[in-house]
Amino acid sequence: MTDNFDDKYPADSSRRRFVRGVVGSAALAGVGTASATIIDTATTPPGFGGGPTTYRGAEQVGGPAPRGLPQIPIEVDDDGYVIGIWPELREVEVDGRTVVVAEMDLAGETYESLWFQYCGIQSAPGIVPDADHDNFLHYTRSSNYDWQTEEKEGGERLHISDFDDYRDHAEPIGTPGLGKAAQARWRSEGEAPRDVIPVQVIRSHLVEEAAENDEWLSVSTDQGFIAFLNQCTHFCCVPGWKTYRDAPQFNAEDKIYCQCHQSVFDPFSIVTETFFSLPRPGDR
Repeated sequence: MTDNFDDKYPADSSRRRFVRGVVGSAALAGVGTASATIIDTATTPPGFGGGPTTYRGAEQVGGPAPRGLPQIPIEVDDDGYVIGIWPELREVEVDGRTVVVAEMDLAGETYESLWFQYCGIQSAPGIVPDADHDNFLHYTRSSNYDWQTEEKEGGERLHISDFDDYRDHAEPIGTPGLGKAAQARWRSEGEAPRDVIPVQVIRSHLVEEAAENDEWLSVSTDQGFIAFLNQCTHFCCVPGWKTYRDAPQFNAEDKIYCQCHQSVFDPFSIVTETFFSLPRPGDR
């Protein structure tokens, strides 16, 4: 949920800093990894005009949504602030001209800006590969999480200390102690409401434990933090983890649930999927 979107829809780290570049190519194992369809993307340059895209995300486990929510790789910096990692920039030749794309190898996966090009997000200035935007996650002005509404002002950066009680935290619905969540925005500071990139953030011991034996999660999560683009892949509504009271009716009390059409996503089952990402304006 994001600023103005809300009107429309109800300790220092010793962990390594994010290492850019090739991280490894070992086969992924662990939390709900699915096989991806092999596709040929040669005719549609990644990060330029949209096209067939393979990504990692929260598995869709119920409702009409066609696929899962794209994951946003995360790191916690030396000062304890939570950052969404943006892919590295590089230049490619397309039809005789040089264009900048945002993509990188991450644990054997191609992480690229195309992951987020759907539901109108492809038009957001923050999705332009070389846009000079802040990668810190910022709290939204309002939230469905009482703790966030009571303790945080919109625009503040997420800090690890805000989640110290994640092992004991409980929301009105679902199993207590699974984690603590917040609603945030990413690469959107100073942008109009329609250009905000909404993010669902969760810190959970389940993520920490899974990352110990999963190469992808070991580099795309940090100290239990995991994040997703919070835009339902069905009709682009804004879902939430433990935010909507009718979620238990659809066995979604411990999952990310979209109350508009009852789509359900499992934030602790990360799978590989493919879809056709939309072109950014001006890239046609």
